[in-house]
Amino acid sequence: MYQQQNLRATPSPRGVRRPSRPGRLLSAAGLAVAAGLALPGPAAQAAATPSPTPTPVTSTVRCSVPDLVRAIQRANRTPGADTIRLARTCTYELVTADPDSPADGLPVITSEITIDGDGATIKRAASAPDFRILRVGPDTGALTLNRTTISGGRATDCPQFPGQGVCGGGIYSQGSLTVNHSRVVHNAAHTASADVFAEGGGIDSDGTATVNDSEISHNSATYSGPTPSSAEGGGIANDGTLTLNRTRVTDNSIAVTDGNDSFAFGSGHAAFGLTKIDHSTISGNRARAVGGTALGALATGDPLPGQETTLAVTDSTISGNTTSAPKGTALGGGLGTNFPVKLVRTRVVDNTATAPGGTARGGGIHIGRTGEVTLRESTVRGNTAHAPGGTARGGGMSNATGGTARTYRSHITQNTAEAPDGGTSQGGGVFSAVGSTTLAKGSVTGNRAADGGGIFEASGTVTLNGTPVRDNHPDNCAPAGSVPGCTG
Repeated sequence: MYQQQNLRATPSPRGVRRPSRPGRLLSAAGLAVAAGLALPGPAAQAAATPSPTPTPVTSTVRCSVPDLVRAIQRANRTPGADTIRLARTCTYELVTADPDSPADGLPVITSEITIDGDGATIKRAASAPDFRILRVGPDTGALTLNRTTISGGRATDCPQFPGQGVCGGGIYSQGSLTVNHSRVVHNAAHTASADVFAEGGGIDSDGTATVNDSEISHNSATYSGPTPSSAEGGGIANDGTLTLNRTRVTDNSIAVTDGNDSFAFGSGHAAFGLTKIDHSTISGNRARAVGGTALGALATGDPLPGQETTLAVTDSTISGNTTSAPKGTALGGGLGTNFPVKLVRTRVVDNTATAPGGTARGGGIHIGRTGEVTLRESTVRGNTAHAPGGTARGGGMSNATGGTARTYRSHITQNTAEAPDGGTSQGGGVFSAVGSTTLAKGSVTGNRAADGGGIFEASGTVTLNGTPVRDNHPDNCAPAGSVPGCTG
């Protein structure tokens, strides 16, 4: 049942998250204004001299870890914005954690700091104890990272949710984070502790984040504990607002303990907040949950209280990703969602949802019970739902539990639902049940399944508005007469 994929509705630790900032001061101020009262304050100073604007400070750091540590400490103490320029192409190899924050390799960023790497790398030494590379603190923490590689970090905690998770192997941010022309590679968030989730192998942002012209690759989030839990966001996870521009999220992975009903969620990117992705690529990411549930290379999940999850993807590509759940449930090889998603001029191509002996739904896209997916001028092509000896539904797109799908000038073509070894395969192009699917001014062509090569409508409604369904194998729509306007 897709209700189980709403991770924070399950007994997982994410279900008990709470906002971290009390509103007592704001409430007091609001009450004072409403009552016509003034909060206590200093005497009037009409002629007070304004404070001078702090002068930005720029420091150049030699190829030395101690010098880099001192530069960050100095910048944290200095009012205003500071820039730290690293030695060109230097590798700053961290062998010990920061003594004041043992989960982090460098001092926590607590002020406005820009790090200009000029091709430099900051990495954890292979022989060092586990720690992430960088953490941006809440409220006043603001980091801009330019032309820098972050590598080898291994998260051991999750400061916003202590004891509940392990977050942000490379970078963890509770404040403001901007990443430009940089690489976040070969970092990990891993836990073997019962009931603890692993999240954001490369980057985990609970604040506001923007990633421009960067690469997030070969990161991982894994859970190997004995009880049901989850691994989320092999490359990126965000609970706050995130914008991704001209960025590659590639070859990241997530995995969970075999056979204990755990969730592997968002192998490339797990979005739990407002997310915008433009001119970017999410490709080659892998999720694995043997006997559990694996969901999407790009996946949306339940937001924090008072926030919302929506996802907008424009002029981007979601390709070559694999969601695998042998003897379990694999949902959405490319995209899996239970929240509003809009794809514009985006290609969802050559993704796979595979579940030998289990259930595979949505080789390209899976829409959950409360999901809403809109495709405009987009393509869903060459995706596969694969379930030997099991059930495969919706090679291109599955709307199987009551969601809403709308497409406009979009094409669903050459997708496959297959279940060899005596399994059941339905809806090579589209599988629909319970919910509503409307296809306008596009096409459903060249798809394959054992039944309903183009569209299989188990229940709910499928509406065709100027959308031909043709050249699918062995038939265009099933059961016969279920989709008005579809023949053959």
